Amino acid sequence: MPTRTTPARVINSFNFSPGRVLGGKYEVIAKLGEGWEGEVYHVKENLTQIERAAKFFYPQRNPKNRAFLFYAQKLHKLRHCPILIQYHTQETIIFQQTPITFLVSDYVEGELLTEYLKRQPGRRLDAFQALHLLHALASGISTIHHMREYHGDLHTDNILIRRYGLGFDIKLVDMYQWNAPRAANIQDDVVDLIKIFYDAMGGKKHYSKQRSEIKALCCGLKRQQILKKFKTAGQLSEYLQTMQWF
Repeated sequence: MPTRTTPARVINSFNFSPGRVLGGKYEVIAKLGEGWEGEVYHVKENLTQIERAAKFFYPQRNPKNRAFLFYAQKLHKLRHCPILIQYHTQETIIFQQTPITFLVSDYVEGELLTEYLKRQPGRRLDAFQALHLLHALASGISTIHHMREYHGDLHTDNILIRRYGLGFDIKLVDMYQWNAPRAANIQDDVVDLIKIFYDAMGGKKHYSKQRSEIKALCCGLKRQQILKKFKTAGQLSEYLQTMQWF
């Protein structure tokens, strides 16, 4: 008789409190965020006192560790891309009598782009600052596209930034999984970059007042027009480096 696969236990929240020690090795400092797949925590290694980030996967979102394996293998493949947070190791704890896999990576200080924009005058960037942001993002994503990979889920809630001078130091918090890389995935990244740029300047409310050079980049958010100009993040980055404006 065929055997039946036992469904994964459904866990929708971990809510580890600060000070809790996980697996006898990691002390929880703070919760960094949560999503469909699980929760991310700022933790500290008890032995070394090195701070890390740890992503804990809900078991029903990580059958046979497929989600974890995707992240670990993809981050390892793209380990030379400076815009990505570096993967370190995998650990397992028992939570509610269920094995929970978690991924340990570098902890990077910064602020989510969503929160950063909320703190700006008018909750938006001027065009000059937004261009610097777009260039930092496009340059970073171009290293991923160069390896024929993609991010797949670019938005302001998974972009971590630190500001220095005119520039932005950027790290990507999360990546989309499951699909093998296709040209359409890379194109989605490019369109998402333009959408982030558009939204960072205040979106539709302020678009009509933008200069022609900005509108030439945004293309009214029309996908085909954007992709006619920029097929990869590298092409977008090169365009920004040589564009003439103001």
